[in-house]
Amino acid sequence: MRKIIIASLAALLALPTFVSAQDAIDDGSDFGGRFSAEVDKKLAKGLHTFANGEVRFNENFSNFWRYQGTAGVSYKVNNYLKTAVSYTFIERKTTKDTLTEWKIRHRFTFDITGSYRVGDFKLSLRERLQMTNKKVNNKYQDVENGWTLRTRLMAQYKGLTDWTPYAYVDIRNTLNAPKWTYTFDDLKGVYSDYSWEGYKDVYINRVRLGLGAEWELSKQHSFDFYGLYDFCNEKDIDSNKKGTKLHSVFNHHSRNIYLGVGYKFSF
Repeated sequence: MRKIIIASLAALLALPTFVSAQDAIDDGSDFGGRFSAEVDKKLAKGLHTFANGEVRFNENFSNFWRYQGTAGVSYKVNNYLKTAVSYTFIERKTTKDTLTEWKIRHRFTFDITGSYRVGDFKLSLRERLQMTNKKVNNKYQDVENGWTLRTRLMAQYKGLTDWTPYAYVDIRNTLNAPKWTYTFDDLKGVYSDYSWEGYKDVYINRVRLGLGAEWELSKQHSFDFYGLYDFCNEKDIDSNKKGTKLHSVFNHHSRNIYLGVGYKFSF
């Protein structure tokens, strides 16, 4: 467990070099919020089923842009290992020019979490493999079934009675994005010698830093208050639908801050 945590910290320290090496468009920053409610039911020792719903706001809380619902099952193997599988229905609002659409996504997730107690602190490392299905208009620009690996390293302080403060870093790697090879002429601003290589592009597209605290009112009722700093690195490809003409490839960077509140009912 200790070696895994050290390796994750090393990858995080190397991240700024990786990100700064990419040509990018700065999309600025945003401020928003997330609000959720969850129900957790114990089925047997270590075995739980859960369901939750969440709504999200951006553009300084002025725009309701996403809602989602999740259902899943988790199993605690022992004091050090926990697994979970879940399905999430997502609908999100997109705006391009003057056209606003609500688009549906389906997400399937598998989690495995290792944890270790050090005094009053609990350290955990979660690996989350997720597949997100969405409708795409151009397969040379986007992937219909996108695979992502998310690595979250978290520290919780367990020395208080009702409150559990925590902090974490969450790194998201896209595993099968569309990949183009090309030559770009800076003076003329044109692409040449380009070729679509398939769904082979692997890169870090999001880093989240979280700080929060869980408040346990009773064994059944609890709240989660948190803040997120969200750095996004999204690749934007523009090509024709036949894959014979590459117009542009850009990396869009944005830095967003979100505040969130979650409620959980356990029984």
